[in-house]
Amino acid sequence: MRDRTERGERIVAAARELAEAEGWEAVTTRRLAALIEYSQPVLYSHFPGGKDAIMAAAALEGFAELASTLAAGRTGGLAGVAGAYAGFAETKPALYDAMFTLASELPFAQDDTPEVMKACFAELFAVIEPVAGKQDAGALTEVFWSTLHGLVTLDRGRRLSPAHRDERLALVVARFGARAD
Repeated sequence: MRDRTERGERIVAAARELAEAEGWEAVTTRRLAALIEYSQPVLYSHFPGGKDAIMAAAALEGFAELASTLAAGRTGGLAGVAGAYAGFAETKPALYDAMFTLASELPFAQDDTPEVMKACFAELFAVIEPVAGKQDAGALTEVFWSTLHGLVTLDRGRRLSPAHRDERLALVVARFGARAD
């Protein structure tokens, strides 16, 4: 059992490394099999859904990493979490894409959402709830997250001025930190 788990982890690690170096389009089961010296049937025995399943497994690892990053950022309040989120997206762009921008079968905001994804959202919720006032903290957290995601996506696509990156995050923090009772 341990060998099987280790093989699965090795497959996902290799996919993540390749994706960070060359993008997810470079990740194929054939290329992964050659890279880690497993046959394609071995990859499919671990991930019957092929590349999509491997990418989903990488995304779940990413949610755990992001939750940890956001938890560490919470000591800085909204600003710490916003900076941690943007920093994560900047340092792990392919992983961020697997988590948030590429097509995925992972269920968001549903009863069957994996716990690691719920934990990630809970870190965002933890800094929004105290400033939500009479607003629904869950909905406000979704808007905060959407705002961060939008800024990160536009910034990564070079659609926004790099000179204003820090100012934009500060404006988001100021707007969300203002109580709207």
